[in-house]
Amino acid sequence: MEKVKASASLAEQAYSLLKTAIMSGKLASEIELPEERLAADLGVSRTPLREAIRRLAAEGLVVLNKGKPATVATFTKEDSLDFMELRSVLEIYNIGKVVFVEDPVFIHELEENLDRQMDAIKEDDYQEFIDYDREFHLILASENENSKIREMIHQVNSGVNRAFIMLSNTVHMSAKGAYEEHQRIVEAIKLKDVDLATKEMTIHLKNIEERFLYYYKSKETE
Repeated sequence: MEKVKASASLAEQAYSLLKTAIMSGKLASEIELPEERLAADLGVSRTPLREAIRRLAAEGLVVLNKGKPATVATFTKEDSLDFMELRSVLEIYNIGKVVFVEDPVFIHELEENLDRQMDAIKEDDYQEFIDYDREFHLILASENENSKIREMIHQVNSGVNRAFIMLSNTVHMSAKGAYEEHQRIVEAIKLKDVDLATKEMTIHLKNIEERFLYYYKSKETE
């Protein structure tokens, strides 16, 4: 595993490196995270490592076990659907709050993100697409004045993104559709049409849920 650099917070870097390893599947579900070995691998002491692990646990990516090493969280079909239900409640509400935002930078960030999504699709870089997909929803949340809602959307997208990684073998089939759904959401925001924006977000989140279910159904028939 890559070692941290002394130029930045050791805990921040340890968090980032571990999160990348979990999101990419290099650290698989239920694998133990022994502090001594991880600290040596990363080139840090246990203090920043523990801070990083606590932060990952707060995002639902790691499970803390009393008297035992932390483990990478499992992610079942039920987990995915629970996350999607919560995400739908939050993001459909959020779109109604941000659709009337008068901020050209907000629209520019969304359109720039769409361009990057398309670049990733053209380059067949679906890991990159997943990252931009998540960023798209976080940009939408960034304009909500309620900091607690922003935080919750960040947290639930971390969990859902973890499940999205599990779909990496089908992302190439759904990325273009997801991109087009994002486009329609942005167009509705530009029109300041709250009903249309809500409708497009609802369709998009429902389609994500169907992609999850397709993945689990294919796993069950293997």
